[in-house]
Amino acid sequence: MAPDEITLKLRDVRAASGLSLSKVAELTGVSKAMLGQIERGESSPTIATLWKIAKGFQVPLSALIDTMQGDPSVFQTVTFPGSIEVKIVFPFDPALGAETFHVSLTPNQSHESPAHAAGVTEEVFVLSGTLEILRDEEWVSLKAGQGLRFAADIPHGYRAGSQGAAFLNMHHYAQHTEFFENGRDIS
Repeated sequence: MAPDEITLKLRDVRAASGLSLSKVAELTGVSKAMLGQIERGESSPTIATLWKIAKGFQVPLSALIDTMQGDPSVFQTVTFPGSIEVKIVFPFDPALGAETFHVSLTPNQSHESPAHAAGVTEEVFVLSGTLEILRDEEWVSLKAGQGLRFAADIPHGYRAGSQGAAFLNMHHYAQHTEFFENGRDIS
């Protein structure tokens, strides 16, 4: 995904909310200067910054990064330099209150995630390699074919084994609503 596609979604979500950059900064914990740089395409946000923005707007992550052009067979991949690669398998579905990602980690790569919105639950299913999940301050080991469900409204993390790992990551939102911009669903 090109940084300007993330910029466009952020601008759309902010416009739909009718909030100023100052108010968004207050809600998200991301500085007004950084938000402005992201909106103008001068800075590419990290996955952690996108999660802060999503949490502040109370929208699912895919509301900010989904660029599917109406073709459900085309999965969009977002690579965050120095971080994880995320492929959107199913963007947020308001009826289900869920979204699904395919995440790839290189050998021995780890990623720690801040707490998501209250009530968010994650389900991880390992497709290949070995993976450790940090939940409740403990690392839990999983191998291909194994899965784990955990509360994601607390800090958590992922750590690949020596061969790397690929896994499905489903996010379930306890409090979900539809997100609209001028009557058009932007989730």
